[in-house]
Amino acid sequence: MKNNGQQGVIAAIMLAIFLVFVARLFYVQVITDSYSIWATQNAIRKVTVYPARGVMFDRNGERVVVNRPIYDLMVVPRQLDPQMDTLSFCRLLGIEKDIFIERISKAKKFSRFKASLFQAQISVEEFAAIQERLHEFPGFYPESRTVRTYPFASAAHVLGYIGEVNDRQIEKSEGYYQMGDYIGIAGIELSYEEALRGKRGVKYQYVDVHNRIVGSYKEGEFDSMAVAGEALQLSLDIQLQNYAEQLLANKRGSVVAIEPATGEILAFVSSPYYDPNLLVGSVRGKNYRTLVIDPTKPLFNRPLQAQYPPGSIFKPVQALIGQELGILKPETRYPCGGGYRMGSHTVKCTHVHTALNLEESVQFSCNPYYCWAFKNMVDHNPGHSSAAGYDIWRGFMNRFTVGEKTGIDIPNEAKGILPSVNYYDKIHGKGRWRANSIISLSIGQGEVGMTPLQMANIMAIIANKGWHYPPHFVKGIGDSLALPENFKQKKNVGIQEGYFDVVIEAMQKVVDAGTARAYGKLDSITICGKTGTAQNPHGKDHAVFVCFAPRENPKIAIAVIIENAGFGGVWAAPVASLMIEKYLLGGTKRPELEKRILEATIQ
Repeated sequence: MKNNGQQGVIAAIMLAIFLVFVARLFYVQVITDSYSIWATQNAIRKVTVYPARGVMFDRNGERVVVNRPIYDLMVVPRQLDPQMDTLSFCRLLGIEKDIFIERISKAKKFSRFKASLFQAQISVEEFAAIQERLHEFPGFYPESRTVRTYPFASAAHVLGYIGEVNDRQIEKSEGYYQMGDYIGIAGIELSYEEALRGKRGVKYQYVDVHNRIVGSYKEGEFDSMAVAGEALQLSLDIQLQNYAEQLLANKRGSVVAIEPATGEILAFVSSPYYDPNLLVGSVRGKNYRTLVIDPTKPLFNRPLQAQYPPGSIFKPVQALIGQELGILKPETRYPCGGGYRMGSHTVKCTHVHTALNLEESVQFSCNPYYCWAFKNMVDHNPGHSSAAGYDIWRGFMNRFTVGEKTGIDIPNEAKGILPSVNYYDKIHGKGRWRANSIISLSIGQGEVGMTPLQMANIMAIIANKGWHYPPHFVKGIGDSLALPENFKQKKNVGIQEGYFDVVIEAMQKVVDAGTARAYGKLDSITICGKTGTAQNPHGKDHAVFVCFAPRENPKIAIAVIIENAGFGGVWAAPVASLMIEKYLLGGTKRPELEKRILEATIQ
């Protein structure tokens, strides 16, 4: 009896387990479709629908980045025909057999049952020839998507490029990106990736034994639509950008132009530059390798990363800080005598000036004047040691974005160079150095380096008489044209507005009657500027010119650097002047000057 009771319990348990399995099987096969989709994966194909990436417009509505269709060839290793004609398939795609073996091995390593990328970015024309025979090769199928194209072939260092995600990016995205997805790698494409990328969709399709699509599973009940990425309106004026690139052709250097009232960047040129279309499609890898080994370094973003001694363009900022500290007044005069002497060392001046006042010191770019001014700001700031005086001076410089990043909205910005007190303590010993120990800083030489972007931003600050918005490329995102909040925050440098008048008056005289007069002056527009010569230990000095225009209600601030070109007034000033003329007047009326710059080769 006892055994019979135990057998009954066991039978009841077995029956219960059987009923659970039956119920589960009924649920999976009848009530839900999820197992059905999985079980029939050899007849139903899950296809990712990639969204169109957001397009980009310039400030005037010109399309500067658009999309064109391409195809990716996908492979499901489990569906491959063991007897497939591998050589014929390789000839069809134009690849070597070892490449085929490598890609199939990679796909199998990823998954034998899931699709993975076999060959990326096949053009519409190339795919037309492949499509006719693709049914001969089970396991392979196309996915349509889009890639970038650049109608103006311009602004490559701003726009950036996209490429296939790597393992690190997939891991960092916490599952959002999958193998074969594309992502922004540089420039605007990287900074605004989240807005530009859109949202993927999915389709479930019936395919027959010949690898041909024969219908949509459940009439698309489980499909989802892709959502296109958001459009970006850029601050760039693409016509001005193109013109600036032409002016810098066959030269090494930079141009940055900013609208002072908003911080919007109007032009941003790094020369040598390259056509952004080179880094699109299946040729991207080959072209990228070519650009990397090019000795002229076309991939190097000079406006953002090159750090030059600012030279004499430092002097207007020095004049402003000196006034705020109470060290300088418009009537303050310092001797020139052709140089500032410290024992056996002399900081020479370009001329032997009389004792100049503040305005004249900027106009005539007197080096000794600013040696004296710097010495008094550092060593004789009342109540402060030399180190503290330097730290106060450096703090003002930082507010002008000297030695500080501007916060621009593309990656890899260099902060420039402006050493701290600790740096000089290590070099000279704590308490053992004075202004004369670092006197080269007074005239923008020595241990100081600035990017062209920082130089242009200083001009925007002076144009605004003491404030600025962080420079940026994007005016608005999406239909609402939303602007990131950090670019709406006005920053003040802490200099009283009244102190700017004498400096701006002097900068106007630099162009009207000074070192930039020959090539920088325009009869119809008042330009305020400063020439400079950035010392180059490796060869001829670099030509520098910074300016803004017009004087009242400024619309554009510019920094131009042309490497190995010597004096700023001869080569850099005319570039800025021509750009101002084109931007504010709609065209240029100095064909001889334009021809001289366009045809010049400076290496």
